[in-house]
Amino acid sequence: MTQSLTVIRPGMLTTVQDLGRWGFQANGVPVAGPMDEYSHVLANRIVGNLPTAAALEVTLIGPELQANAELTCAVAGATFALAAGDVAVPMHAVFTLRPGERLRFGARSAGARATLAVRGGIDVPPVFESRATSLISSMGPFGGRALKAGDVLPIANVTTLVTPGPGGPATVPLPLPTGGTRLRVVAGPQERLFTPLAYKTLFESRYLVTPSSNRMGYRLEGPRLEHAGRADILSDATPLGSIQVPASGQPILLMADRQTTGGYPKIGVVITADLPLAGQLAPGDWIEFAACTREVGVEALKVRHRRLGGAR
Repeated sequence: MTQSLTVIRPGMLTTVQDLGRWGFQANGVPVAGPMDEYSHVLANRIVGNLPTAAALEVTLIGPELQANAELTCAVAGATFALAAGDVAVPMHAVFTLRPGERLRFGARSAGARATLAVRGGIDVPPVFESRATSLISSMGPFGGRALKAGDVLPIANVTTLVTPGPGGPATVPLPLPTGGTRLRVVAGPQERLFTPLAYKTLFESRYLVTPSSNRMGYRLEGPRLEHAGRADILSDATPLGSIQVPASGQPILLMADRQTTGGYPKIGVVITADLPLAGQLAPGDWIEFAACTREVGVEALKVRHRRLGGAR
């Protein structure tokens, strides 16, 4: 019998994600993947999976899931009250779901998104070499949609686990934002299309994540950013963490489900090390941007990798 999880209640937005559909953007295929890559990798490491294993991303309100076999699980990221059957289980640690037992996500107390990893990984068919769900393009498992009640998630059988490094598996959770966070930004790539005042405003202001935000991008509300000329460009690539500025002057922070190209100029890009923090924000949270050099951004990424014991 194939081991699996059945969705009893899907929560607000629960999707299957791996590290994303990289290598196909030139063909117009979005990357998708986790909003908080750090917690995705961490949850997989705790259960002994490769960091690339598919897991569940849980947003704001968690699901209820039932196991049909004994499953080894871990949840990382946003803090939820968790129960396996009638027993409370901890975040950022291994726990077991027994056959017929249900995992329930209760109240959320910090952060916006959690990753549920199961030993073996979620064994849905890959699309363009990835099991990530791209909601914007309806690509990936279950037709590229969020999970719904009755969906069955097959779990791969594993005989070999990833061996932790010295000191055991990394279990250092991401420090979760409280009401908002500060994100470091490298200026550009279209610096010349903005006035000096635009950068002064960007780095001295506070922006709010609006309710119209989603996995594709956060629409932000705050002081207007001034263009030096026209507010559109020939479409070009949209890196993860790009800050686009349309004619309204209100920035848009592009996230996991972003389109592959866009025609708004980009005033800056959030450094990779800070993107997991951005992924933990919810509507109503604030963002402050801080200027950063590429050198500082690279060093911050090395620190993040060390926290994960050298994984990706």
